[in-house]
Amino acid sequence: MSKRDYYEVLGVEKGADQKQIKQAYRRLAQKFHPDRNPDDNTSAEKFREVSEAYEVLSDGEKRAAYDQFGHAGVDGQGGGFGGAGAGAGDFSDIFGDVFGDIFGGGGGRRRGPNAPARGSDLRYNLELDLESAVAGTTVDIRVPRHIECDRCDGGGAEPGSSKDTCPTCHGHGQVRMQQGFFAVQQTCPTCHGSGQHIKVPCHKCNSEGRVRETRTLSVKIPPGVDTGDRIRLNSEGESGVNGGPAGDLYVQVSIKPHHIFQRDGKHLQCEVPINFVDAALGGELEVPTLNGRVKLKIPPETQTGKLFRLRGKGVKPVRGGVAGDLLCKVVVETPVKLNDEQRDLLRQLQESFDGSNSHSHSPKKSGFFDSVKSFFEDMKP
Repeated sequence: MSKRDYYEVLGVEKGADQKQIKQAYRRLAQKFHPDRNPDDNTSAEKFREVSEAYEVLSDGEKRAAYDQFGHAGVDGQGGGFGGAGAGAGDFSDIFGDVFGDIFGGGGGRRRGPNAPARGSDLRYNLELDLESAVAGTTVDIRVPRHIECDRCDGGGAEPGSSKDTCPTCHGHGQVRMQQGFFAVQQTCPTCHGSGQHIKVPCHKCNSEGRVRETRTLSVKIPPGVDTGDRIRLNSEGESGVNGGPAGDLYVQVSIKPHHIFQRDGKHLQCEVPINFVDAALGGELEVPTLNGRVKLKIPPETQTGKLFRLRGKGVKPVRGGVAGDLLCKVVVETPVKLNDEQRDLLRQLQESFDGSNSHSHSPKKSGFFDSVKSFFEDMKP
């Protein structure tokens, strides 16, 4: 069966530049990749066809031969695809070499020196205050990363200059060294694994094909995020190599400690100090919430450590559901810096306790000392 025109396969004009070819290949290869089309039996063949077209048109020498002689000019040149004899083994190499890095796949031999490779993912640690995390917000972050050099379009060569096949490894990116019965394959020392020799390096990226920039991104933080949550920004990581797709940026969220509230999932907790008069006689207090102040009624004879639950005053979870509660823990505060009159009043109060049934006023205290007395009596021989 005759092969389709490579330019037609990628959907580009015959005079398309390398950047247009890369963009077309990236789009089509991701569209037809078998991992993304498990139920489409034709996707593997389309993926192979697109990869074959890119393999030829992205190489200057092969493209020139194809433009002059058509498929006859490139069949059997070791491009990884071959002619009519290309079989399942060749496709396995293409599948593993070209897209193993992009989709995390295995299989096949190592990726070719000029095959596209997905860029690395990046991580940004974002610290938020509790109020912003609960309500949601938008923050601007500055992220350093590598992007494709716009002067050489990622090729590494100065515009107007060309790249030749490396004379040491003949384009393979690897050299084989043999001594006796032992053979070692290692990265080519001349081209450093690229398989190509750049005559005039791009002066902007120094033949790296990528430059470093710091980009400002606006990140929308959904309401209810908590420490450990991640926000993924697609294609905002490092740029790909040889036309490969960019990696992703993961924004890792952590929540700053709050001076009033402690968070426990969707619930909030806080301590509410009250004086011993309000604890004994009862009263009404204003307590803070993240949405303003609310009234909290303290019943008479409230003990320190008692929890009051304010329903729905916690956090609405980021993944949906009802809002949590606010748990207010009462802490009875002992008065300090008393004047003489206040001390006298407290002594009178203490005397009134001693003159009556003290067990009824301090049941916990009485019960504790009764237990202590019983404990020591049991220890007597």
